Amino acid sequence: MIDRARLAVPARVLAPRLVGALLASEIGGARVAVRLTEVEAYEGADDPASHAFRGPTPRTRVMFGPAGHLYCYFSYGMHWCANVVCGPDGVAAAVLVRAGEVVEGVDAARSRRPASRRDTDLARGPARLASCLGLAAAVNGVDLCDPGSPVRLETLPVRRRPGVRAGPRVGISRAVERPWRFWLEGAPSVSAYKAGGRKPLPSTRQTDGRE
Repeated sequence: MIDRARLAVPARVLAPRLVGALLASEIGGARVAVRLTEVEAYEGADDPASHAFRGPTPRTRVMFGPAGHLYCYFSYGMHWCANVVCGPDGVAAAVLVRAGEVVEGVDAARSRRPASRRDTDLARGPARLASCLGLAAAVNGVDLCDPGSPVRLETLPVRRRPGVRAGPRVGISRAVERPWRFWLEGAPSVSAYKAGGRKPLPSTRQTDGRE
C-alpha cells in the first residue's frame, strides 16, 4: 500500500503524480479498479474554489487531515464525487479524481453505469468515476492507505509521468486562472474540457469544480 507520507504534500504537488495511480474499491462483493487519467487540486484557506476555504465544517473536516483519507460529498443533490485528502495534518487539501480507465471489474462497473455506451465512458467524469467504484456516504473518510479498507489507493507513480498536461480547473467561478487540473494527454476517458476551455459562469455563490 501507499506510504501516507507520500500524500502529505500540497494538493497541487500530489495531483500530477496521481495521474496513472490505481484507485480500487471492494464494495458489495465486487472489486473495481480505476487507473486515474484526470484530477484537480484543491487547497484550503488560500483557494477560494475549495470547499474548505472558510475553514472546517462537519462536511469538510476530513479535508483537514490526516492525509490519505477519502473525501466523498454529494453534489447538487444528484451524485457523489470523491477526493484524495493530502497535505500536512491540519491543513486542508484534497485532489478531486475526475476521470479514469476501469482496469478491473468492468462488469461490475457496467452494472453501476448501465447508461454508458462505451467502456471508456464508465469513469469519464467525477460522478461516473465515483459511481462505478460504488462510492457514497458510507465510505466518506475511509483510510485509503489501510490494506483492509473498502477503498484503497493501491499504486502511486514516484514522479509525474510523461504526457501529463496541466490547465485551468473547470466548473468553478473563483481562482479560475490556476492551472491545477492535470490529465493524461490522449486518454479517451479524459473529459472534453481542455486548457482554456469552458469559461466559468458569473456567480456570487462559492463553488468549486467538484459541485
